[in-house]
Amino acid sequence: MIGRGEGLLAEAPHPGRPAAAVRTASDQGRSGEACRQITCTEGEHMPVMGVTKFERFFRTVADLDVDRNDLKRYNEFVGRKLYDLIVVGEAKATANGRDIVQPHDLPITKGLQQCIHEFERRVDPEIELKPILEQLATLPPLDLSLSGETEARIPSVAGGLSVALAHAFTIIDGAIRNPSSEDWERALRVFDLLL
Repeated sequence: MIGRGEGLLAEAPHPGRPAAAVRTASDQGRSGEACRQITCTEGEHMPVMGVTKFERFFRTVADLDVDRNDLKRYNEFVGRKLYDLIVVGEAKATANGRDIVQPHDLPITKGLQQCIHEFERRVDPEIELKPILEQLATLPPLDLSLSGETEARIPSVAGGLSVALAHAFTIIDGAIRNPSSEDWERALRVFDLLL
């Protein structure tokens, strides 16, 4: 599970943000609910997703050929989009007078929810990516705490984002087989616009 202080490491998930390693500490929110506070340390690097599983994932989901050069872009995408979703979740929790981000605070759209279901039902049982996504799903310092339920959901959200990214490549260019740097940039711009 993410954030247990077992040396899970991450590069900066958002431009200008410090690199981070996740650790949790028990905390009591205003609601009295026990939760985990994510804290980070600087200067460490993310463990790299197994290249074979990374390649197999994109082949299974969208019949795409990716390579180890695409891995860094993928890692940055997952970190950046998780951070963006949680920032919006923090704003929603704050607006509702809570200091703990609950799963319903995350802005999960219908399409992203369908991609999460696809990941959980079809992709993860076949490829077993969830343990790797737990390591990738590290977060920078947050203003609010995540509930245990929200924290447990983050790897599945990362899986759903990954499925959505793979599908986005084929929607943008139906003939694509091996995404180029320009293809990655185009797909990432679409996600930046929508999430």
